[in-house]
Amino acid sequence: MSAFNQNRSRIVQLIFIGAFVLITLQLINLQVFSTKYKMAADNNAFYRKVIYPDRGIIFDRKKRAILENTISYDLVVIPAESKGTDTLALCALLNIDTATYKKRMRDLIFKNGAVKPSVFEPLLTTENFARLNENMYRFPGFTLSERSVRSYPYDCGAAVLGYTAEVDTGFLRRHKDEGYEMGDYFGTTGLESSYEKVLMGQRGIKRFIRDNKGRIQGPWEKGEFDTAAIAGRNLYSSIDVELQKLGEKLMENKVGSIVAIDPKTGGILCMVSAPTYNPNYLTGNQRKKHLVDMMYFDPRKPLLNRTVSTTYSPGSTFKTLVGIIGMAEGVIDDQMTVSCGGSYLGCGRRMGCHAAGTFTLKPAISKSCNSYFAVAYRRILDNAKVNNRDITLGLFNEYAYSFGLGKKLGVDLPSERMGNIPTAKYYQKIFGKNWQACNIISNSIGQGEITTTLTQLANVMAIIANKGWYYLPHLIDSVEGGDDYEMLARFKVKQRTKNIAESIFEEVHEGMQGTMEFGTGAYAKVPGINVCGKTGTVENAYRGESLKDHAFFGAFAPRENPRIAIAVMCENAGYGATSAAPIASLLIEKYLRDSIAGPERKAKIEQLSNMNLIPPQMKRLMKPEPNTIKKENIKKAIAKN
Repeated sequence: MSAFNQNRSRIVQLIFIGAFVLITLQLINLQVFSTKYKMAADNNAFYRKVIYPDRGIIFDRKKRAILENTISYDLVVIPAESKGTDTLALCALLNIDTATYKKRMRDLIFKNGAVKPSVFEPLLTTENFARLNENMYRFPGFTLSERSVRSYPYDCGAAVLGYTAEVDTGFLRRHKDEGYEMGDYFGTTGLESSYEKVLMGQRGIKRFIRDNKGRIQGPWEKGEFDTAAIAGRNLYSSIDVELQKLGEKLMENKVGSIVAIDPKTGGILCMVSAPTYNPNYLTGNQRKKHLVDMMYFDPRKPLLNRTVSTTYSPGSTFKTLVGIIGMAEGVIDDQMTVSCGGSYLGCGRRMGCHAAGTFTLKPAISKSCNSYFAVAYRRILDNAKVNNRDITLGLFNEYAYSFGLGKKLGVDLPSERMGNIPTAKYYQKIFGKNWQACNIISNSIGQGEITTTLTQLANVMAIIANKGWYYLPHLIDSVEGGDDYEMLARFKVKQRTKNIAESIFEEVHEGMQGTMEFGTGAYAKVPGINVCGKTGTVENAYRGESLKDHAFFGAFAPRENPRIAIAVMCENAGYGATSAAPIASLLIEKYLRDSIAGPERKAKIEQLSNMNLIPPQMKRLMKPEPNTIKKENIKKAIAKN
């Protein structure tokens, strides 16, 4: 019996010891390892306020701020401390219902926990801030937190400057070692994205002591452990904001783009993607609504940057390159003549031509004779000295690559496309190993499989202006604190084309000046300025439906000392001479003279601005009805942006 009592006594002792060990381990876990209750206790005693830094400012070439900051406020909540909040009053002030309030709270607790400050309503309007500020005593657990937000004083440059968005959990996973937290904003498009690490700055933290009722009593340890916010570094761009605004005005009611470059530096003077939008639409608490509207309900796709993210056949502007390569390879010269009766029939099928007569290189450029450049292209590919079209097309492509075609230029914007310079291997798959020059004769006039971005085409104009060299096109010239930022180094390296004699470029200059004096661009002369230009039209079809041609124009000026190279494209606009060329001529005059002279030229601005070239099929085929938009797609878009 005593042995039984002894065993029972040991069992009781073991139970007590086990319970003691479990309690001790749990206490150690709570006090040493677990952060949940520590955070709750700290939040009762301290208040941690995030000080968001000003993002860097972006200036234009004349040091005018084109993207700066203004002050807004977020409504921040610590869910665990929000008991007793007058929910109905808060919902009324924010214009939301109680179901939305509860859902937001659940989402914040799921993402950040109940004891961490989280943004409940971001970027309050001035009216909401004023109303909330008067009533904050009714909402325990809620505070108003100051935040710097983006502002666009000139209301232009949306596609170039880009916009910011709040980080989400996916972003934090991808950038876990880069110091971001929930509530931070990051650049998602444009320069905001390309230079995010420069612009973002570094957040600061202030810590305050609370009393037993949660009231702030003052800084903790006299602010000894606070950290100051560090503003982002400023960027100095090559953009001329007045030229940018004029370009956007001229491209109203149109689909297309403009790129103008300083040939001496590669700095981009203006970059217009049309249609555009007021960049201030994507700031403030209506940002997500405006973003969804533009993504799903605007058939013109204003969020698409058509200067770098779309490619087109360059049309007759490409003839300048065909002429240069033909001369460089010695298969044509400035004395070669081609007779044209209004079409080219040398390949057994008609290729139309609006020029007629007998042409050498210079007038062929000026009058844009298809027949001349078809002959020149065939001579390049059928060069008897090489006697191998695979090799001659490869040589042609080497010249094209050296002009920045068929590859990404490396412009300091995201989503740049490379265009297409088709290879012999590609044509072998289509036409067989014995493919012929006539199989691809449409390349001679910049159609067929050849495609470029408009930025590439503007760069080609800069290279021709410089007679064979260029700097990579770029938007940012320098960063505050010096030019040591690694991205800028490549913009300082002079690039050269495959070896081409200056005399060849002089021939092409002469032909391009003739375009503006008596050729296809004469309608767009700039009084008193020697402009070298080339018009272009590109066949356009959508789902088998023949539409009006796309209009192109490339130019540089003045011929004697080129200071601007430009390319303009208007979709569905017909001849380049009637839309793209006059747009370019006004921008050239504005940049070189800093103004538009005379009533006739000023009237031309309004005339072109009012010229509506929005393709009718765009509205007919692309416009979605609101009831066909899937709600889950809209939710995804809002969540992503």
